[in-house]
Amino acid sequence: MFFALSLIFMFYKDDDMQSLGGGASILMVIIYLIVGLLIVISLWKLFVKAGKPGWPAIIPIYNTIVYLEIIGRPIWWIILLLIPCVSFVVYIMICIDFAKSFGKETGYGIGLFILPFIFFPMLAFGDAQYVGPAAKK
Repeated sequence: MFFALSLIFMFYKDDDMQSLGGGASILMVIIYLIVGLLIVISLWKLFVKAGKPGWPAIIPIYNTIVYLEIIGRPIWWIILLLIPCVSFVVYIMICIDFAKSFGKETGYGIGLFILPFIFFPMLAFGDAQYVGPAAKK
């Protein structure tokens, strides 16, 4: 979920963080935590929309299991998410299936992958309704 922000932080070296100063580093961590909280709240709401309990959104591996159940993919896909290059493609497919499970198109699923901190809240707090697992169709 945090793919886009993780890419940003990945390119900063320790020297870059020191040159920014402690205040900027703390500000970046606060922004990262706020965005993470926003995504967790959005996932909670989406799980409830899909007829699942919301609390799995806060449990790291279990939320992926529930996520896969919502889209209709088998649970063993978690193994695919652990393989470095494969996980990139598999997660794009999962995001597309998730968007389709809520009645959205492929472009929206790509938006979930690239900008999750924008598209997950739009999906959660918008008028999108769960239409069933997209992978089963």
